[in-house]
Amino acid sequence: MTAPAQQRVRHRRRVTRRRAVIGGVAALAVTGAAFATTSLLSTAGAASAWPTAKGTKAVSSTISVSGTYDGGYKRFHGSGALGGSGQEEGQDPIFKLKDGAVLKNVILGSPAADGIHCMGSCTLQNVWWEDVGEDAATFKGKSASAVYKVYGGGAKKADDKVFQFNGAGKLVVTKFQVSGFGKLVRTCGNCSTQYKNRSVIINDVDVTAPGTSIVGINANLGDTAALRKVRIHGDSGKKIKPCTRFQGNNTGAEPKALGTGPDGAHCRYTASDLTYK
Repeated sequence: MTAPAQQRVRHRRRVTRRRAVIGGVAALAVTGAAFATTSLLSTAGAASAWPTAKGTKAVSSTISVSGTYDGGYKRFHGSGALGGSGQEEGQDPIFKLKDGAVLKNVILGSPAADGIHCMGSCTLQNVWWEDVGEDAATFKGKSASAVYKVYGGGAKKADDKVFQFNGAGKLVVTKFQVSGFGKLVRTCGNCSTQYKNRSVIINDVDVTAPGTSIVGINANLGDTAALRKVRIHGDSGKKIKPCTRFQGNNTGAEPKALGTGPDGAHCRYTASDLTYK
C-alpha cells in the first residue's frame, strides 16, 4: 500500500586501471553493498547521458525474471492490461524479479504500469524510466537480510515516489539520477504489514528539481537513511527536503510527518554530503 499521489509534475584524469578499480571499490564500500565485478565501477561525478533506445517492445503481461535479464537498451512499455498510465493502486509491473535476479540495460517507456517489482534481493543496473507510472520500482522482500541494489540509470516525471520500499532489508541507490519527482525513496508509511529497521543508502546521485524529498523513512519503526555525495540541481531555494521522518503505521492512515533534516539517528548526513548546483 502506498500513500496518496501528489499533484502531477511535468518538466526534465586519466588514472591507471589499478588505481581506477581501487577508487571505485572505495566509493562503493560506503554503501556496504559493493558489486562483485569491476565492470560496474566508475569514478564519481556528473550523471551519465540518457541512452538511446535500440528498438521497442510492447509488454501485455508481466515478464518474470530469474537469474540475469539483459534488455540490450530496448524500450519496454505496457500494452493491453499493462497499458494504463495512472496512479491506481494494485497495477501489475512490467518486470517481476525473483530473489537474487538482475535486470540490466533496460529503458521503460510510457505507459510503464507499476514498473518493476523485486520479490527479494535484486539488482537493477542501468535501468531508465522515461515517465514513471505508479512507482518506478517496488521492493518487497520479507527477509531482513534482503539487499536491493540500484546502480546507474535514472527516472523522470514521477508523480509521487520513484522507489517504494515496502519490504524488509536494505536499499542501496548508487550513481542514479532523477528529475521531476515526489520522493526518490519512501519506506512504506502505511502498509498492512510493516517491517522494522529498514536501511536506505543514497550515494553519488544527481537530483534535479522540481522534487519534494529525496528520502522518507519511518523513524518510529527504526528506519535509517544515509546520504553521501548528493548533487542537487536547480534548487537554489533548497525546497527539496533531503530526508523526512514519518510516523509509520499499519492501518492505512496517512503517516504523520515528524521532521526533516539530519538528526544523527535516522537521517544520517551532514551539509557537506549535499552539493547545490
